[in-house]
Amino acid sequence: MRKKVDERIRTLIENGVKLRHRSLFVIIGDKSREQIVNLHYMLSKAVVKSRPTVLWCYKDKLELSSHKKKRAKQIKKYMQRGLLDPEKVDPFQLFVETGGLTYCLYKDSERILGNTFGMCILQDFEALTPNLLARTIETVEGGGIIVLLLRSLSSLTSLYTMVMDVHERFRTESHSMSTARFNERFLLSISSCKACVVMDDELNILPISSHIRAITPVPVKEDSEGLSEAERDLKNLKEELHDEFPVGPLVKKCCTLDQGKAVITFFDSILEKTLRSTVALLAARGRGKSAALGLAVAGAVAAGYSNIFVTAPSPENLRTLFEFICKGFDALDYKEHMDYDVVKSVSAEFKKSVVRINIYKQHRQTIQYIQPHEYAKLSQVELLIIDEAAAIPLPVVKCLLGPYLVFLSSTVNGYEGTGRSLSLKLLNQLQQQSQSNAKSAEGSLSGRLFKKIELNESIRYALGDPIESWLNELLCLDVSSSIPKISRLPPPDDCVLYYVNRDTLFSYHKDSEEFLQRMMALYVSSHYKNSPNDLQLMADAPAHHLFVLLGPVDESKNQLPDILCVIQVCLEGHISRRSVMKSLSEGHQPHGDQIPWKFSEQFRDTTFPSLSGARIVRIATHPSAMKFGYGSAAVNLLTRYYEGELTGISELDAEDDLVETPQVRVTEAAEKASLLEENIKPRTNLPPLLVRLGERQPEKLEYLAVSFGLTLDLLNFWSKHKFAPFYIGQIPSAVTGEHTCMILKPLKNGAVEVDKSDEWGFFGPFYQDFRLRFLRLLSSSFRSMECSLAMRVLDPKINFTNMEANQKKSVPDGFWKSLTEDLSPYDMERLRAYTDSLVDFHLILDIVPVLARLYFRGKLPVTLSPVQASVLLCIGLQQQNFTHVEEQLKLERTLILSNFMKAMKKIHHHLHGVASDEIQSTLPRLKETQLEPLTISVDDELDEAAKQVKAKMKNKVAEEMVNGEEKDLGILQQYAIEGRDADFEEALRDGGINLTSGAVVSLKSTAKVEKKHGKGDKDQSGKKRGKEDGHKGSKSSKKRRS
Repeated sequence: MRKKVDERIRTLIENGVKLRHRSLFVIIGDKSREQIVNLHYMLSKAVVKSRPTVLWCYKDKLELSSHKKKRAKQIKKYMQRGLLDPEKVDPFQLFVETGGLTYCLYKDSERILGNTFGMCILQDFEALTPNLLARTIETVEGGGIIVLLLRSLSSLTSLYTMVMDVHERFRTESHSMSTARFNERFLLSISSCKACVVMDDELNILPISSHIRAITPVPVKEDSEGLSEAERDLKNLKEELHDEFPVGPLVKKCCTLDQGKAVITFFDSILEKTLRSTVALLAARGRGKSAALGLAVAGAVAAGYSNIFVTAPSPENLRTLFEFICKGFDALDYKEHMDYDVVKSVSAEFKKSVVRINIYKQHRQTIQYIQPHEYAKLSQVELLIIDEAAAIPLPVVKCLLGPYLVFLSSTVNGYEGTGRSLSLKLLNQLQQQSQSNAKSAEGSLSGRLFKKIELNESIRYALGDPIESWLNELLCLDVSSSIPKISRLPPPDDCVLYYVNRDTLFSYHKDSEEFLQRMMALYVSSHYKNSPNDLQLMADAPAHHLFVLLGPVDESKNQLPDILCVIQVCLEGHISRRSVMKSLSEGHQPHGDQIPWKFSEQFRDTTFPSLSGARIVRIATHPSAMKFGYGSAAVNLLTRYYEGELTGISELDAEDDLVETPQVRVTEAAEKASLLEENIKPRTNLPPLLVRLGERQPEKLEYLAVSFGLTLDLLNFWSKHKFAPFYIGQIPSAVTGEHTCMILKPLKNGAVEVDKSDEWGFFGPFYQDFRLRFLRLLSSSFRSMECSLAMRVLDPKINFTNMEANQKKSVPDGFWKSLTEDLSPYDMERLRAYTDSLVDFHLILDIVPVLARLYFRGKLPVTLSPVQASVLLCIGLQQQNFTHVEEQLKLERTLILSNFMKAMKKIHHHLHGVASDEIQSTLPRLKETQLEPLTISVDDELDEAAKQVKAKMKNKVAEEMVNGEEKDLGILQQYAIEGRDADFEEALRDGGINLTSGAVVSLKSTAKVEKKHGKGDKDQSGKKRGKEDGHKGSKSSKKRRS
């Protein structure tokens, strides 16, 4: 039976086509897909151009039976032969075959980004997430329609209790009851969207869409050529620049007037060729930022720029940019493979994305992709493109800026989400410096020229699209304008922390909506990367709770207070031992309970997961109130709350309070009325939005924990509040270059037996084990970590002034023996030689790691300055060279060597002072000879020796005489002097010699000496004989003396 379609539906579709606005239809019923054909037919009639394309998204099954598939093939054959009778064929089957459908699984929805469709069909509502909703709706062009299919419902309010697929990830062992608050807010928001209609499967409009009653056809403002005002302006711009090369052909590729003006602004900066200039392009999602950047890069190549670098969180984000660079080359008559080549990555991580374009037409030019943390490679760059800059950490973006032209684009809001710290901090800073014309050469940001471009007009649809406004409000995408200015900043001590009731927050009341938008604005303005899915996590996750820090509230004024700080926590732990043992044995971690599972994995501990704790998921402070102590005040109040210091409720009241009362749901309408009579409104019987902490009993927790990307500022903030790390990921993030860090703080509630002498309580042994492991890994996995950050993680004690006075007493017995395996006495001698400036530092580099490990483990109580400890960490633990230490500490080499020498002197002095005796006792040494005085004098000893010699000689002579050895006596006979004194004087007179006192005279003896002749002696050679006799005589005399 044919039925006339409600005229309001046709009017809504036609108005959307005329205004280039989209429409949303929610169809409820088991036969809802049959009405898709009618909606598509009405859209085809309203659209003048070709038949609208269709995108059909689903979870896993299209629910087309095998019989229908066979029937579809048969219809296709009949169509090809021209034998098809439309009256006899099922309209839906005909639509499936002839509608030009594109099917897409929800899990593969990323592949449809950048495509445009005239109609989008979303089935399997339970599988939808905010990200999927925004991503698929964004592909629909202006004038198109979105159809959301729901199964039969007895009441629309049954959506409030519908179990969504994403809830499975929200459940944990101790928190399993999810509440579909997001669905409730989604349904209520539909009633306020003027371009949305809720119908049953017979196209009857339901009462929730009462706003469509007064819809009327709208006139459209077009000229004689059928162009709107914006389209006419764009056409005029293209005609003006037709003869301008290369900007004219590039502007012809633009789709909107804003995009064309952006390309012109970019090209003006390119032609200026001024260093230290920045052009920032800001826009919401779908405005054509990447396309405008790509066309500008093609213009820069035509202008002669040689070295162009492009960076983004991932090369996959640059797909559109490189695509429009190539389109720009085509417009400029560049031929691929002749004038330029496109190089794709072979890395599996980059998924064959384009990473480089080499151009050869004019001269060698290159467009090269680099990762954001590789800013050290930008030495020869002329133009740097930073796409999706808001997704890159702010310190990294600052390091990317330098003495070259920078084009920067950022998404201020959109379905992929991002933090706005870039636009709120960096861009404001650049703008102020540009206005003040700072000419200082110090700092990478000083004196930069700055231009800002904003794109407001969407590529796919016209301005004022009601679906865009509805989606932005529903998913809190455009909350940048929701950050109110704070008139007065109260002292942090006067501020109060409140618990936020989520049932009231997501109830879609006017005040609740405004408060929610303000809360999300703080998240987006912080350093967190946000996505619409975070909103559903806040609303539906059973373990998540929200707190806000407010100043003193004046209850006499009927207005919302200023939010100074927002904290989101997730309750974790309370896991059974059985689950822990199963997880450890299988090596599998379930969803949720991030801290307990990671703790259990790192320490192989089965007790910790049974404890209850809270993980601080996010903490965001108002942009105007940063660095004033509000974040610290919120953390302190939260700690005191969970330690039970802020509540004064008795135990009996506490037990009653912890028993959750089921919330009253609006289900009475389902019992009294059908869908056609049901009127959906926000609930009225709701608890207060804000609850003082003193009026709510806290959960019994043993610890607080945080997980974040490791930076020095964040670690300093949490360390100030007595949080300590227990895990740091060894592999840094490919996007940010940061290591994942998890820190923990035990709470003082007396629930766990601990050693009171340890300030860390039960966490003490685990913390010491972590420090020891981190210390070992500094030479490998964390070798490239910044020195200041590594020092903050280790947090060593470097001031031992109290212990140094009694260093002998503070050292245990056998201290040196415990070090002998790593430190020998010869090492100590080399260390002493270095400290005495006798040798170079290279001689002791092998023992510096040993000394550094001992020092940072607290084994060497020596007071070092922070610089000395940092140098010791870099050289000893990270095993870096002194050139690297110069770059890390920003100090001159001589100063670093001086501090290194001072540290070595202090360590050597300590070791020598406490173990000098033990060291000396182990060194080898020569045997010492002891000298003692003699009992007799030298003269007496000589006289005694002379007597002994004379006695020996007499004895020898006597023995020879007794033996009758005449032969030997002949030897003595040759020395005998014959004659008397009278004969001697007579010989002197005969010689005529006058002698003076002390004179010496030689006389020839008259004695006859017997001569012995050898066998070989010759009579004729007297001279020779005498010589030989002399030799032989000496030899014989030696023998006799022996």
